[in-house]
Amino acid sequence: MNIESLLVTLLVGAVAGWLAGLIMRGSGYGIIGDIVVGLLGALIGTWIFASAKLPIYLGSALVDRIVVAVIGALVLLLIVGLLRPRRFRERFPRFWRR
Repeated sequence: MNIESLLVTLLVGAVAGWLAGLIMRGSGYGIIGDIVVGLLGALIGTWIFASAKLPIYLGSALVDRIVVAVIGALVLLLIVGLLRPRRFRERFPRFWRR
């Protein structure tokens, strides 16, 4: 892996993690957290699309990578959010009205 592909991979991970953080919680996770979430999301997204045999062609290979990584990062954050121990009130705030 040369330096350009490593930089592109880190850039895709950072952008995907940042976008997933914006969608799920309204803010990112910091630069290192965004990169980690984005890279793990890219792995999960690639696995999901390969398992379902879904092709994705949006015109640019970079945009395709970012979209797959964002979808995978959203799945990752959803699973982590469901597994995180919280009270019922915190998980469903609209259910409990004070």
